[in-house]
Amino acid sequence: MKGRVIITGGGTGGHLKVAKAFIDEFYKRGTPTIFIGSTSGQDKAWFENEKKLKKAIFLDTKGVVNKNIFGKVGSLFKILKETNHCMNFIDEAEVKTVISVGGFSAAPATFAAILSYGCKLYIHEQNSKMGKLNELTSKFATEVFSSYIEESKVKDYPVSEEFFNNARVRNKIETIIFLGGSQGAIAINNFALSVAKKINDLGIKIIHQTGKNDLSRVSDEYKKLNIDADVFDFTDNIARKMSEADFAISRSGASTLWELTANSLPTLFVPYPHAAKDHQYYNAKFLKDKKLCFVCRQNNLTPQVIDKVLTCDVHSMSKGLVNAINCDAIESLVDIITENNQQ
Repeated sequence: MKGRVIITGGGTGGHLKVAKAFIDEFYKRGTPTIFIGSTSGQDKAWFENEKKLKKAIFLDTKGVVNKNIFGKVGSLFKILKETNHCMNFIDEAEVKTVISVGGFSAAPATFAAILSYGCKLYIHEQNSKMGKLNELTSKFATEVFSSYIEESKVKDYPVSEEFFNNARVRNKIETIIFLGGSQGAIAINNFALSVAKKINDLGIKIIHQTGKNDLSRVSDEYKKLNIDADVFDFTDNIARKMSEADFAISRSGASTLWELTANSLPTLFVPYPHAAKDHQYYNAKFLKDKKLCFVCRQNNLTPQVIDKVLTCDVHSMSKGLVNAINCDAIESLVDIITENNQQ
């Protein structure tokens, strides 16, 4: 592939997981990659010391959404300033390819790719509802990849191999995992505690990711209930935790949803109600329409919901998930990008 490759985007773990998948795959192929993200969000924590990168650049940018008029103007000014910086860098480093994984972190390098002669832009949209930046820039992209777009040449989501390696078809529910993400979800935590005694009395084990801010409270509540649950705030081996479970109750961010799918783990999704364009609901609806999951709005998450879980045909749902995603998504994505750039 001529020139170097820039991977840009981030802010949250969902975007950054896809960025890492691209970085790892290009590294395997001996192609130098540069990551451009933001000093805000989680970008630096993920990639500041990433040895597979040729270079990591973190720009002083912030998101535009959910800000007052002065905040929006300030954010836009910084994005424009850093776009110019990125254009100079693209020219100097002879970059021919920019891959955006979305999020506000992607804005400067994405705009720079559009404005730079001879540079191709590729977009990976994780969610069922396209983010504002991708919506604006997608018409200038050489390719837009998404699990939800019919025209996408690759519909499979880039998921780490470990989730496929630990996959199995479930036959009955012996362990339930509650997942609110690394930041936690109070609604899911409270729901878990409200049904814990019933689950425990049936001999079903509990695995529970609480998020760092709620670990102490939730752990104390399990102790009061005299339940020996596997409670943690964060783990870098979530694939193993999923593989131990027979059913999940989880938020429906794109990465988590497809990781659970890759693991063939039947799930009741509880979409984050304040997600932009309600995209978590539509992420989950995509699977629900195929009868491959359950979806429950947060305000309907009452203790009675667990009865539906406990009586479901977990075997059929798990078996159906086996063919819902293939494990070679990132290889296929990079193949297409490489072939395009050799033409």
